[in-house]
Amino acid sequence: MRIHFKTSYDHDIRLFPDLWSFCVYAALIVIAVLLPWLIDEFYLGEVTNVLIWAIAGLGLMLLTGQTGQASLGHAAFLALGCYSCVIFMEQGWPFLIAFPAAGILTGVVGTIIAIPAIRLHGIYLAIATIALSILADDIIVLMEPVTDGVSGKFAPMITIFGIEIERWTTPDRFYWLVLTVTILCTLGYRNLLRAPLGRAFAAVRDSEVSATAMGVHIARTKAAAFGISCTITGLAGALMGFYAGAFNNETFSIVISITLLMMIVIGGLGSIHGAFFGAVVVAFLPQFLSITKDLIGGGSVAIPGLETGVFGMILILFILFEPMGIYGRWMKIRIWFELFPFARKDMFKRQKSYLKTERLR
Repeated sequence: MRIHFKTSYDHDIRLFPDLWSFCVYAALIVIAVLLPWLIDEFYLGEVTNVLIWAIAGLGLMLLTGQTGQASLGHAAFLALGCYSCVIFMEQGWPFLIAFPAAGILTGVVGTIIAIPAIRLHGIYLAIATIALSILADDIIVLMEPVTDGVSGKFAPMITIFGIEIERWTTPDRFYWLVLTVTILCTLGYRNLLRAPLGRAFAAVRDSEVSATAMGVHIARTKAAAFGISCTITGLAGALMGFYAGAFNNETFSIVISITLLMMIVIGGLGSIHGAFFGAVVVAFLPQFLSITKDLIGGGSVAIPGLETGVFGMILILFILFEPMGIYGRWMKIRIWFELFPFARKDMFKRQKSYLKTERLR
């Protein structure tokens, strides 16, 4: 007789927790594939924007949410992925080679930068990455012979097996391209979490002292996290360039880095779902504010800083009342209904305990 021992890790080791989850995700993919026939081109473009932001969010989520390394410089890696992909294609490389090569190049550069950066912790690492984001703007301008400086570049036409793909003329094809990349990145992220390296990331995030005691090489693990995170971010940056059509040094400013960090915090740190929930907020917030202004009769009045102010207010509210983000709130509601009528309010009370060595570092 075969006996199956169910461990506490059984939920995370399996790709899908149960058959119901598999069916739900399969249905979502089918709906996503059929979406160009269900909505018009404007909303299809907005959904494409959500998916691109979600890919970028997955890259930062792996570093910040999964490994605990705060970064405010991922706009630099978005820019590197975007410019390198376009430059490769201008040199005659096909898209199917230039696109992954841009991601790999961004990952290699991110790993090299991580070697000195991983010696920093907390706010000091965030400050160092801010400097990186600011330097990227100046480097793009100084390398004008390659990047065209402040004039910027225009994204070339994507051709895959003779099929031309362009965001403005063939939005459905471009959407399917972005959807394919999103699915591959999500599956890669999910499988990484099931691997020993993914568990090493979580160990470093929770306690570097305990991770070292378990045999995890801290520096090597952080460098790997930076490299993989920058690879995914580079792919998102390339897609952002093709989505915009034209870009320059101002396209990937430090505001993008801050927006990315706020996005994963609002969506839910440490979860794949959080990257998608946060991307929805980032992509649709400007449209929501525009519609709201039209409804109240102030559509013709420009309010400087309105979008940034509303985004900041949302972030503060989540930090104060729901630190686990939108996905954390959804999980609490789901658990409450599963345990009803035995659920209690205190079961979700935050536990504020940590190692003394971590507190004093």
